[in-house]
Amino acid sequence: MAEEAASRAARRARLGVAGLFFANGALFAGAVPRYPEVKGGLDLSNAAFGAAVAAYGLGALVLGLLAGALVARFGSARVAPVTTVVLAVSVVLIAAAGSWGALVVVLALAGAADSTADLAVNAHGLRVERLRGRPVLNSLHAVWSIGAVAGGAVGAAAAGAGVPLGWHLGAAAVVMAALAVGCSRLLLPGGDRAERDGAAPAALGDEPARSPGARGPRVVGALLVLGVVAAMAQTVEEAGATWGAVYLREELGAPAAVAGLAFIVLQATQTVGRLVGDRAVARFGDRAVARAGASLAGTAMAVALALPAVGTTVAAFGAVGLGIGTLIPASLRTADAVPGLPPGTGLVVVGTVLRLVLLANPVVVGLVADAASVRAGLVVIPAAAALVLLLSASLPPRPRPTS
Repeated sequence: MAEEAASRAARRARLGVAGLFFANGALFAGAVPRYPEVKGGLDLSNAAFGAAVAAYGLGALVLGLLAGALVARFGSARVAPVTTVVLAVSVVLIAAAGSWGALVVVLALAGAADSTADLAVNAHGLRVERLRGRPVLNSLHAVWSIGAVAGGAVGAAAAGAGVPLGWHLGAAAVVMAALAVGCSRLLLPGGDRAERDGAAPAALGDEPARSPGARGPRVVGALLVLGVVAAMAQTVEEAGATWGAVYLREELGAPAAVAGLAFIVLQATQTVGRLVGDRAVARFGDRAVARAGASLAGTAMAVALALPAVGTTVAAFGAVGLGIGTLIPASLRTADAVPGLPPGTGLVVVGTVLRLVLLANPVVVGLVADAASVRAGLVVIPAAAALVLLLSASLPPRPRPTS
């Protein structure tokens, strides 16, 4: 009876946390296709707009350092839905930002809420994994991508139809906040140590946690390299999110609805990559899949930038999404399996590197765009893919056995 009750609770919690992953993906993605409108409405230069978007990364970095303490104190079941609602409110405020400074504050709030919600939903997903005794996190990340595609599609359609920005973002926020509140009732009760106590440390190769000692520098170096691999995937995704629509709209002359396809197509193919990624990794290993994906992403975008056209650019963003789909999960999985660390330490290091890179990316691309063009700024995508190829040896050649 106890096992049956635990199984029912796990199924309910998986559904609930999947809904939160969906909301987390959909909320900010819905605003991305409206970026050209926000930029134009405030009459911002590329550099100023990039700096404003960087505030999102700053908010994520600052509160991200405290997110773990919040989850430890209040539990992921409480933190995840609350911060999702805060994210919904901050997205609505984008439409109300009447100046560059106001946009900076709003995006910083959104970044802070998003990073905390992201940590909380992943923590709760891992609780569900431990209770079920088998992996579910990859499928939850695919749900996040589906949410991002849905949010981006609605945003692009709203932009193409001329729906006022406030109406669109307000309606999306109400729906996603209601979803978060509803899903909160399905989550696992109690603190996040409940399922961890007595669980085998499978992520660490069934070795007990121990101090790195003399191996400390080597361990830190390995984690930093994995963080860079994940950060390069984030660099590519962020470039598509922030600058894809701007590039298609302002430099290639695409209609508003078509300009939004850059992000939508990238997220859609990234979802496909995550859905099929487990089988690919099981057959070929993380390293081979990462190399193939980075080669596809870098080559496709390099060709599209060399031969600029709306159709080839949208197709290239599709290839980019497919190529990077497994990189962040592979980096997180490998980091969490580094021996000699307490569970979760590797994830914190990789996540911090991700947020640092997210902080710098929009500013760098914006400065390059002002000095040359957005097209020149998007060279960051094939460059990031090339760096993944160089660092891919940090990933295991074959999947690690799981208990």
